[in-house]
Amino acid sequence: MDMLPINVITIFLLLITCSLTHALDVIYAVNCGGQEHTDIHGIRYERDTLSVGIPSDYGRNLEIGRVVPQDQILYQTERYHTSSFTYELPIPGDGEYVLVLKFSEVWFANPNQKVFDVLLNSEHVIVSGLDIFARVGRGVAHDEIVPFRVKGDRLFVGSDNSQFYNRRLSLEFVKGDRDNPKINAIVLIKGSIEEVPRLPPIPGGQQPLEGGDLDQAVPDAAHDPAPAAASVEDEEATRRKRKVSGPKASDPYQADPASTALLPVLIAVAAALPLFFCLCKL
Repeated sequence: MDMLPINVITIFLLLITCSLTHALDVIYAVNCGGQEHTDIHGIRYERDTLSVGIPSDYGRNLEIGRVVPQDQILYQTERYHTSSFTYELPIPGDGEYVLVLKFSEVWFANPNQKVFDVLLNSEHVIVSGLDIFARVGRGVAHDEIVPFRVKGDRLFVGSDNSQFYNRRLSLEFVKGDRDNPKINAIVLIKGSIEEVPRLPPIPGGQQPLEGGDLDQAVPDAAHDPAPAAASVEDEEATRRKRKVSGPKASDPYQADPASTALLPVLIAVAAALPLFFCLCKL
């Protein structure tokens, strides 16, 4: 009986540790325009072998903000093109997925110089009017996080859905009127959005320009899409005859991710304190 509280605490702490160290189910990861790399989360990025577009490591002239030195290479190398270009994503089966698109602006020093869209499966505008500098500035990491769901041959993104073929999805970076589309790195994870590693807040408390949210994500597509229509940028959708797949969510990095990560440990310690006091009195 005397050992029961200690065993309970031990099991509880082990469960927390296991949940914090749960391995990500990474389906696909590529360091665009660069060589293979393994990041601090254990994600192994393949060397970029795409034959379309132009690889560049110009970003290595900059120190990238919001990312540890070991992983800056993911935001320093990139692939861009003078027209639209496409990667193909493998989809091994049904379930929930999260797509993480990594960007940093390493050339322009003003907003409205590079603006482009990103399409999934040629239909869903998962990132609309991306101006990286307007979001986070020059030489700062920025992630776009897009959850989606697959069931059979149907792709569900927000409240929209479409058919896809051969268990592969096209990921297209669409050239607009302002410079060339680009991408620094791509990660596809099978699982929920809560499992995705997040960037820390922007250094120095810098805020995005008005109208730009930080690291926004398409709403969770874990359940069947609601019948209500999604919020759509009508003028843009009319021009491209495509629909934005769901409204843009609020900034998921408003809270300090470090404090959020430590919350389960603090709860465990707080729960254990009364038991320790009882043991001391025995």
